[in-house]
Amino acid sequence: MRNPLSGFALLIIAVVAIVVASFTFFTVDPTEQALVLRFGQPVRDLIGEPGLYAKVPFTDTVVYIDKRILALDNERQEVLVAENQRLEVDAFVRYRIADPLRFYQSVFDIKGADAQLGGMLNSALRRTLSEASIVDIVRDRRDALMADILVQVKAGAERFGVQVVDVRIKRADLPPENSEAVFRRMQAERQRLAASFRAQGSQQSQQIKADADAKVTVTIAQAQQQSDQIRGEGDGERNRIFADAYGKDPEFFAFYRSMLAYETGFKGDTRAILSPKSDFFRYFATPTPTATAAEPQANAPAAQ
Repeated sequence: MRNPLSGFALLIIAVVAIVVASFTFFTVDPTEQALVLRFGQPVRDLIGEPGLYAKVPFTDTVVYIDKRILALDNERQEVLVAENQRLEVDAFVRYRIADPLRFYQSVFDIKGADAQLGGMLNSALRRTLSEASIVDIVRDRRDALMADILVQVKAGAERFGVQVVDVRIKRADLPPENSEAVFRRMQAERQRLAASFRAQGSQQSQQIKADADAKVTVTIAQAQQQSDQIRGEGDGERNRIFADAYGKDPEFFAFYRSMLAYETGFKGDTRAILSPKSDFFRYFATPTPTATAAEPQANAPAAQ
């Protein structure tokens, strides 16, 4: 028969062994580094590699320090820049813990480090941006200003065992009341530029239309001149042909002209009062009035 007290003792021994083992062994993650302290003083070198480690139970404590790059997003603050202008600035800091022991002894944890870095960042922002204009901060000297702020924050963070990696300004805005005034001023400036462009466009449009009208007038005048010249040359050529035809056969030319006169005179509803013996109707009486008139002259000597 087994003694129940021996089983209970074994259970107590197992529990004590488990508790002692839990206070003796510890693990380090790949993202962490560990300090083993005894009454606040380090008893071994910094543990930077992940794995399972042992310490003296109940007397040694383990402090875990993050070895990743940490971020501090600073709250928006109002900064007085050059020409007494106010600017709301959002900035951030990226840092890592370079000396874990100094970090632990000076700021204890990340919350304390953030408080110290936030104060240093605010001071550096006010000190550097106070001599810069809004244009310098937003566009012209932004990189140089960031480099100056980084140097100041990095120098102050070294005494806490912190290495500052980067400092950046996320946003730099005017206060709401100033932004509205600047927006109205920018809107008025854009409207002025738009009106100037429209005026220039209207002037150019009128100039183009005037040039086109002048070219049209000149073109029409030149065309009219060429038309009159061609028409004159045609009339001259026609008169020459008529003259040659008249010289070759005056009787036929007179007959042709009379036919044209009849066609023109009797076109449409035309009324005329003329004597039948008028010279205008001489070709109605005889097709060769000149020859008929010449016969009496030819027979005149015979009549005598």
